[in-house]
Amino acid sequence: MPDHAPHPVERQAPTEEAGDLFALVRELAEREIAPHAAEQEAAGHFPRDVFALLSRSGLLALPYAEEYGGGDQPYEVYLQVLEELAMARLTVGLGVSVHTLACHALAAFGAKEQRAEHLPGMLGGGLLGAYCLSEPTSGSDAAALRTRAVRDGGDWVLDGTKAWTTHGGVADFYTVFARTGGEGARGITAFLVPGDAAGLSAAAPERKMGLTGSPTAQIHLDGVRVTDARRIGDEGQGFAIALAALDSGRLGIAACAVGLAQAAVQEAVVFMADRQQFGRPIADFQGLRFMVADMATRIEAGRALYLAAARLRDAGKPYGKQAAMAKLFCSDAAMQVTTDAVQLLGGYGYTADFPVERYMREAKALQIVEGTNQIQRMVVARHVAGPESR
Repeated sequence: MPDHAPHPVERQAPTEEAGDLFALVRELAEREIAPHAAEQEAAGHFPRDVFALLSRSGLLALPYAEEYGGGDQPYEVYLQVLEELAMARLTVGLGVSVHTLACHALAAFGAKEQRAEHLPGMLGGGLLGAYCLSEPTSGSDAAALRTRAVRDGGDWVLDGTKAWTTHGGVADFYTVFARTGGEGARGITAFLVPGDAAGLSAAAPERKMGLTGSPTAQIHLDGVRVTDARRIGDEGQGFAIALAALDSGRLGIAACAVGLAQAAVQEAVVFMADRQQFGRPIADFQGLRFMVADMATRIEAGRALYLAAARLRDAGKPYGKQAAMAKLFCSDAAMQVTTDAVQLLGGYGYTADFPVERYMREAKALQIVEGTNQIQRMVVARHVAGPESR
């Protein structure tokens, strides 16, 4: 009898410790996350308890310094952990990626005293973060943001609205980018804003096609006052800080996309082994086998691409082009793979009784978040062909 069962992903573990970590995360994901994913996504339930568990387990802190409560793991390891979590439930994998993104500004650009004060709680103290760059009128053109921060003695007063904020309304802290100077990229500064700050509120969550368990909401800042000690980096450095964070965040999205695609192909393979037509499993039909081969190839190519970019990052080398390529390729691949998975299940794939229709809806978001794939193509083209003429 042919073996049609999907095989576990063979992880590239640079150390024995990393291999043990992958095994731990897989066991946790299979026990605590995957069994509840379909029901909770259908109900729009945000699994805060899961994020508390991940925090206690050190899985919200993997790529950050051990002295502040981080796991001191290279991105090559962290991203494969993200992939495992996204395989079990994209809301969780994406949430860990966004939390990591929200911590990046302080971890990479904060003063030593700021890091010592805030990072332990952010990394391992059960806190959950959000990243506030986009606004209702500035998405891809992030440098056109209008939220303003004005000095008032030793404080800053923030006013404005942020849009498309993952964890909006449930986060414990927000990394907020606001205009402190003139127009354009050089007038923007980064701030660390507590989730319970007076004047900060969240609109009702957006009603989304997918990722219904992950709250996405506008954040309103109405006279929100923070001390200058919560300014991250220099005045006017905020846009550079935001872009540096997004390079890392795009790798997180790429890993999540690969995890989602992996879940889809595994679901399809199991279905094809069970589904009988013309007296045998449909997994025996060459036309469908070729589809699975293409799906698996896209997944392996995407994984290799994001890991190559991660190794550049870990080596301290430029990786912005490769991060954009990875986000672009992996999210496009996830969209194609999940669509093919629906096709392989036929009519069953179009029903909510099987998870592949949810995977397809979720994959679409990954082509949009943290820079649309059109923006990624612009980034890659600038690296390859040089800047556009004016």
